[in-house]
Amino acid sequence: MTTIFTRIEHSRTADEVTRQIEALILEGVLRDGDRLPAERELAAEMQVSRPILRDALKALEARGLLVTRQGGGTFVGNIVGEVFAKPMRELIATHPKATADYLEYRREVEAVAAEMAARRATPADKALLAGLVERMQKAHRNGDFDIEVEIDAEFHNAVSECTHNFVLMHTLRSCYRLLAEGVFYNRAKVYDLPGAREQLLAQHLAIYEAIRDGDPEAARAAAVSHIAFVERASAEAERTGEWERISAMRLRQRSENSTKPARSSKRSAAT
Repeated sequence: MTTIFTRIEHSRTADEVTRQIEALILEGVLRDGDRLPAERELAAEMQVSRPILRDALKALEARGLLVTRQGGGTFVGNIVGEVFAKPMRELIATHPKATADYLEYRREVEAVAAEMAARRATPADKALLAGLVERMQKAHRNGDFDIEVEIDAEFHNAVSECTHNFVLMHTLRSCYRLLAEGVFYNRAKVYDLPGAREQLLAQHLAIYEAIRDGDPEAARAAAVSHIAFVERASAEAERTGEWERISAMRLRQRSENSTKPARSSKRSAAT
């Protein structure tokens, strides 16, 4: 298959075109920011007239599912949106319990997602995961931290897609967006902990292998183990960061005091 779009078989109407694109978005085939083919190409792939295609695209754009950029084409809109309004995100970011609650939520939901993925993943799903793991391993070998973190998020998104449950998939995608925005904890600090990168890579590999082998129990256990590690690591990173902050203040204070002239003291005369 060379395209994700298929011929409209029966009544070639704007509604039929709309429903096909809606389904591709709903199932996660088309994602935020993905660009649609040029109008002429898309009309040919779906075998509809360009006026019918334009009507469908306009209807989808009016609903916020697509956006048109002047001279730049048509793209999938921000379909995930914001889970929380900005004031709530700012409140969460300053609440000490937020990270623990977020990871507790992920531990439970990702356990279900991994188990479901192991039951439902198709050969194409497994091929996608295999490619991501291969890229993750390469980034790890090359010491390319930014790429490794990016693939980390993509891997978890792909696991949720393997569930073929679009509610679960989009819920987790919005959850990962909060993580990418740094609302809960700094992933870079977790990766910086001694041995963390190696352990995280091994955990992702364990999740992949369980899904590849169709082992729901192992997939669930691997997902729970992974998030449990992240919980411990994020707490350690936060504690270490606080220690570093205090140590830096001590050093600054001692350094400043050492450059000040010593205070003179009057010696009392002996009687």
